[in-house]
Amino acid sequence: MNKSELIESMAADAGISKAAAKKALDSMMNNVEGSLKKGNRVSLVGFGSWSVTKRAAREGRNPQTGKAIKIAAKNVVKFKPGAELKGCVN
Repeated sequence: MNKSELIESMAADAGISKAAAKKALDSMMNNVEGSLKKGNRVSLVGFGSWSVTKRAAREGRNPQTGKAIKIAAKNVVKFKPGAELKGCVN
């Protein structure tokens, strides 16, 4: 399912226009992004939670040449699915 299909589905389920569903989805995504940028955790009970963790600098290898390269440290977003989401998949 891509974003436009999700918007269509949300509009049908909620009985609202596609424009309103798009606005709601964009607002949700912007709020999650904003919270993660501040370093906060976002948790939706039953669905899952997003958090930001630091990935340490490390040494890697160029697959073409085999030469060692340095990979810089960075922040990464992690998602942990909730129990209900895990349960509906299995």
